Amino acid sequence: MNSDRKMLRSLGDQPPILADGRRAPDRREISMRWLSGTFLTGITSSLLMGVALFAALDGRQQLAIPAEAFAALDPAAPGAAPISAAKRGNRILSPNIVAKPADKTVMEVSTMIHDGEKEVVRRRPFVHVKMALAANHQASEDYPAFDPLAIFSTDEAEAEPPPAKTGTIYGSDVESEVALKTVNFPLSGSGFTFAPSMSLDEVEENVRTNGSVLTEGNTQVASLFYVDPQRFASDADNLDLIQGLSARVVEENMSVSAYENITEQSTEYADDIIPVRRATPIATVLVNAGYAKAQAEDAAGYIEASLGAKELGPGDVLRIGIIQKGEEARIVRATIYSRNRHVLTMAVDDRGRFVPGAEPPKLDAVATAFDDTGAPVVTSGHDLPRVYDGIYRAALSYGMNAEMISLVVKLLASNVDFQAQLKPTDSLEAFFSVTDESGQATEESELLYVDAKFGDAETRFYRFQDPDDNSIDYFDEAGKSIRQFLLRNPVPNGHFRSGFGMRRHPILGFSRMHTGVDWSAPRGTPIIAAGNGVVEKAGWDSGGYGNQTLIRHANGYVSSYNHQSAIAKSVKPGAKVVQGQVIGWVGTTGLSTGPHLHYELIVNGNKVDPLRIRLPGGKSLSGEVLAKFEKERERIDELLGKDDPSEVASQ
Repeated sequence: MNSDRKMLRSLGDQPPILADGRRAPDRREISMRWLSGTFLTGITSSLLMGVALFAALDGRQQLAIPAEAFAALDPAAPGAAPISAAKRGNRILSPNIVAKPADKTVMEVSTMIHDGEKEVVRRRPFVHVKMALAANHQASEDYPAFDPLAIFSTDEAEAEPPPAKTGTIYGSDVESEVALKTVNFPLSGSGFTFAPSMSLDEVEENVRTNGSVLTEGNTQVASLFYVDPQRFASDADNLDLIQGLSARVVEENMSVSAYENITEQSTEYADDIIPVRRATPIATVLVNAGYAKAQAEDAAGYIEASLGAKELGPGDVLRIGIIQKGEEARIVRATIYSRNRHVLTMAVDDRGRFVPGAEPPKLDAVATAFDDTGAPVVTSGHDLPRVYDGIYRAALSYGMNAEMISLVVKLLASNVDFQAQLKPTDSLEAFFSVTDESGQATEESELLYVDAKFGDAETRFYRFQDPDDNSIDYFDEAGKSIRQFLLRNPVPNGHFRSGFGMRRHPILGFSRMHTGVDWSAPRGTPIIAAGNGVVEKAGWDSGGYGNQTLIRHANGYVSSYNHQSAIAKSVKPGAKVVQGQVIGWVGTTGLSTGPHLHYELIVNGNKVDPLRIRLPGGKSLSGEVLAKFEKERERIDELLGKDDPSEVASQ
């Protein structure tokens, strides 16, 4: 005992504290016990808090999670039964499932053609294509090599306008075929005899008998407005005619919703089909498809948790269901398919939570997500072909034939450099008629619309048949012909040799005015007419021009072609020629040192520089003809700019 007391007291030299008559331990002994207890308590508390925090986070690397994530972790509300799957409710939504627009669509359109005095309206298939010219298109057949002469020239003059094979777009849909006949309104009176006037009693009896058919819904026809409805009421039960007509039979257990006009703020549903061609994280797939990064990461988090993987593999298809209201879009469903087999569906339930859901109805776009008609693969910039080759390869792969493509090239020739290299953004959109749902153009097909974009330039034109002369041409949005009034080079294969102005004559040896432009080319190279017109002269000129042809065009323009080796047989004074028609061949007749064409342009009797003068545009529509063109143009724009329920195939 004495030894123990000495050991405790050896920790300090202060007297002990006594309490309740007993001697208390040394206060330094109390401090040691308190320090060790506090230290052990802190370690134990830290361990317990760490274990609790780890269990609460459940592997998450953040301390706070959004309410949506919490709802997804525990879909059952307190006291409620757990929800195992999202079930389709009775929401009234648009039943149309809209997929991403395809770049080739076959649709049936009502067209009208004239057959004598009758107008026949029938449904015909048309194809609407949107082509990315820089894609790796494989031409289905061979196409002609680039030849400037073939682009601008035509073999013979058009004797008569070709008949319209397709007709014009009709404003209303028809079931099969309708024949219409228009007759003049008889201004001199009708040949029919009029029946005697009815008495008031007879009128009242007819209204009582036929009143039920003289209404449209709850609205009375105008003829009943002048008759007091109370005159036809029943005195027995005070039930009038109008009240009886407002009744409607409704099937049992059927809900009838009020009619709602579709506006920009109406709720619409759409399915976005996203094919996966290589192993890619789910969030990256959504971002690449155009979704915002935050929205993509949130949706990907829910999908990854149920799928047990963060990536989608090659051959997978991600189907996203979207509710669109105005500019606001909300993801309400996500479905994953692997090799066309359903793997997983996550959907938003009535509480706004993402939960496992049932497989949605089948959609053809899922099975065809990897077809070649999907988004084309664009080659690298240094491997892109020429514009000419890009147009032919793309158009042939989309079902256009060589004849139609040649027409497109000719119409674009004045605005597009076909020998330039394609740009990745160059595109061509076309609308043309076909014979069946295969979408392949035939000899009967006609081109109705083209929208070409090359770099920053855009060229758009529409087909229209002038009712005055039945001529068919292509016009821009303002009704101006897309064709040039006059070509500046009548020898497409020629090379510029000498310009307009003063020069030393190579034969006469003194300076004189050179009143034209010389285009050098081998002897026998075809010469084409610079524009539509009438031949004024075709023969030998004694003044040194050799074989000369003069063509008079509209508005006082005359084109002169000189030193020809020969003149075409069909080119005679008074004959009509069209732009691009071969009128002769390059030679060296007259005062000439070598084969070339001396081309002159005369305006109101004055010779001008063909390369510098500002030439007028092509034919412009006006008056009633312009109004008809604008109406047809609006029908085409409306047809191509909206979702048409008459589509019969999509590739």
